[in-house]
Order: sequence, then C-alpha cells, then structure tokens
Amino acid sequence: MPKENLTEDPPLPPPEGGPRPGAAGPQAGVPGAVVSAPPEAGVPGPGGAAAPDGEGFALPETVAPRTSPAKAEHPARDGSSRHPSADAGPGYRAVFQVREFRAVFVAHLMSLLGVVVSEIALTVLVYRLTSSPLLSSLTFALGFLPYLVGGTLLAGVADKYPARRVLVVCDLLCAACAAAMVLPVTPVAALLVLRCFIAAISPVFNGTRTATLADILGDGDLFVLGRSLLRIVSQSAVLTGFGLGGLLLAVVPPRGALTVTVCTFLGSALLLRFGTKRRPARGGDSGALLRSSLSGARQIFADRRLRVLMLLFWVPPMFSVAPEVLATPYADEIGIGPAGLGLLMCALPVGTIAGELYAGSVLGPATRARIALPLAAVTLLPFLAYVLTPGLGWALLVLVAAGAGSAYTLGVDRWFIEAVPEELRGRAMTLLTAGLMTIQGVGMALAGFAAEFFSVSAVVAGAGAVGTLSCLLLVAEARRTEVRDGADRHMTSR
Repeated sequence: MPKENLTEDPPLPPPEGGPRPGAAGPQAGVPGAVVSAPPEAGVPGPGGAAAPDGEGFALPETVAPRTSPAKAEHPARDGSSRHPSADAGPGYRAVFQVREFRAVFVAHLMSLLGVVVSEIALTVLVYRLTSSPLLSSLTFALGFLPYLVGGTLLAGVADKYPARRVLVVCDLLCAACAAAMVLPVTPVAALLVLRCFIAAISPVFNGTRTATLADILGDGDLFVLGRSLLRIVSQSAVLTGFGLGGLLLAVVPPRGALTVTVCTFLGSALLLRFGTKRRPARGGDSGALLRSSLSGARQIFADRRLRVLMLLFWVPPMFSVAPEVLATPYADEIGIGPAGLGLLMCALPVGTIAGELYAGSVLGPATRARIALPLAAVTLLPFLAYVLTPGLGWALLVLVAAGAGSAYTLGVDRWFIEAVPEELRGRAMTLLTAGLMTIQGVGMALAGFAAEFFSVSAVVAGAGAVGTLSCLLLVAEARRTEVRDGADRHMTSR
C-alpha cells in the first residue's frame, strides 16, 4: 500500500446544518455482537506473539501518537452537544470518508464471511464423519461456550500489546486453525478443539477492534456510527450468510468451503496490517497477562456507571433470543410451514437493522441520547403480545417492533466509550463482547428449559415481562449514575 494511505486523513467537511464532526485522527476503538448473530465478526484473536520487528512488517515512520482526535464540540454526558445545531449528526457517509475505517469495515466483512462459512461447513463435516446430531450441534454450541473464558482470561491482550499486532495475529491464528481443519487427517475431536480455540479468542479480537474504532474515529458520534455499521453487517449475516454458505456447500465439499475461510482470514489480516496505522499499546501494565486481565475486569465492574451501562448491553439480548430459539416449536404451535418459520427467524434481525439504520441516518446524536433509555425500557415490551398466541402476521409485527427498539444501543455506545478510561478500553470492550455472547447462550438455554413446562407463547410473553422489568430497573440505575456523575463534574468545576 502506498505510504500516503497510512498518513493522517484530511478533516471531514462539515455536514449541512450541523457542526463539524471530529476529524479522522490517529485514535481508535460487535459485540456485538448482536442477538443470535455471529459475534460482531466472530473472528479471533489471541495476542502477544510479536514478530521480530515488533509488529510484523513494521513501518516505524507510520507510528501514530496516542492523542485523541480534535473535536469541534465536547459532548455532554447525555450525548448531546452544546452547539445548537449538533443534532444534525454526521451520518454514515462521513464514517466511510475515514480511510482506516474503510479497511476495518472490509476486513470485518471478510472475517464475518469466514466465520459463517466455517460454522456451516464444520457442522456438515462433523455430521458426515460421525452421523451424530449431538456432535454436529455441539460445533455451534462451541461458538458460545468459550467466550466467557477467553474474554475474561485473555482480555488483557487488548491493552497490553499494540492493537494492530493483536488484530493481525488473531486473524493469522484463525487462518491456521481453519487450515488445520481442511486437512483430511484431522480427527473429529481435533476439529472441535480448533473450533473451541477460535471461539475462545474471538472476544479478544472483537474487543480490540472496537477499542481501535475509538482511536480511528474518536470517541464521539463517528465512533457510534462506525460501531453501528459493524453491528448491522453482523445482523445481516443472519439473513444472508447461512443461505450463501448453503449454496457454497452445494458446489464444494465441506473441507473445500473451509479453504474459503482460510482465505478470508488471510485477506482480513492483510487489510488490517496495511490499511491501519501502527499505534503503541494502550495500557501500561507490564505484569502477567492473567493478572492484567482480572485486574481490568475488577476495575470495570467496580465502577457503578460502567457496570449499569454494560448490563444495558447484556440484559435485553438475553431475553430477546427467546422467540428466535423457540421459532420452530412456535411455528408448529400456530400451524405454519417452513416458509412461515423462515419469516419468523428473519423478523427480529430485520427490525434491528431497520432501527439502527434509521437512528444512525435520520436522528442526530442528541436525539439518540434522549431516546436511548426510554427505548431500552420498552424494547422487550412487544413480546407481551405473545400471551395472545398471535398468528404469523401479528407475530412478525411484534418481532420487527422489538428488533427496532435495539436502536437504544447507539446512545449507550456513546456513554460507554466516554466512561471507560482509555487504558482500559480494550479490556472493557473484550468483556462487553464476551458477556454479550455468553448471556445470549444462557438466555437460549433458559428459554428452551422453560418451554419444556409451558407453551412457547407463554415463555416468550414471560421473557417480555421479566425482561421489561429488568430493563426498567437498569434504566432507573442509569439515570441515577447520570445524575451522580453530573453532580461530581459540577463540584469539580467549582
């Protein structure tokens, strides 16, 4: 890549009627993951192992300083700006004007493609080798189970080493794992171990990438929109990814499809290596990795504000997976066929994508901040309609409405990145991703367990009721911490 592609991006032009957004500077930062979608890129990343020059093919002259991008306005705690026209917002187009973000975005697409293809291909391969539905389904479960372990014990990697090195090493390790899966001599047990290893390091990759977004886009509205775009792509994988993977398997055998995964991970590694700047490690902790990871987790959860914001990311998805994981028995309960089942599976992601696109494209940062907590409080409320056992049409409306409510995350994203100390950003984002995927797995298990004793409609309605009550409590706590932080700032200013 020409050297000029690694230099500072030019300032973005001010949007019509709004303030000048923060220029694309040298700073950086899935998750979500998203409800029952592959983790925001489902990609990997252990870290640590450094190349001889300290960063692979290092270009010392491109090292970017760890300074925050200049902002035209300093946002208030609630995400609003002091500028009277700040609600215009920069929009998604401004995010794509940042060269480094384009590289991260395309790398995300490639990694996500690799994850989706590998999940389908590996499931089919294990079933053909063993004829065991249990082992076949276990390959999917292994995509969730190791998240908590990897996200907790390896979180320190995200701040301990330079972010670009971590991201590239993660992709290379995933490519190596996928390449080992391609080998005909690899036994089933090894296939499952490799799948587990990729899943364990995925939260480190995703957390490091999210923290890098804050370095690239700043911690203002451009960061919120960039993170939103990555979530939208991940949700879109629910609608298209598995269909494309199925078509691929109709043409090539499972091991051949896994070869595609190897290529996508290598392509992602190249994009991240040559399309992003080299930055020094975020944290100054030179101690052991495990101690750094656990101490970071303690600091994050000890902060009342960070704790409630993290729970606002986790709790709604825990309950919103209920109608998705129970879609098949519910289709049987209301007597619809496979086509209706497919629509039920797509409705929630469609609502989520539509809600995020509308909030990011039409609403400005101040409006998104104002509606974040009210939306979080009611996003699960539509599920209460399941108590009436709605037919297909009404059920689709309920699911789309519930999905659209997840647009509250754009407001919470802004508060979270502002509340996290910069030296903890990588660990905070890694824990956020790990907890999100883990709690969704717990929600799936609880919904399935409850459906053994109650009707599916009663379980989904119950998830809506309990989830809404939980969200109301979290919203009240979020408002209290907001007031407390405002009072603290007032006292400091005096």
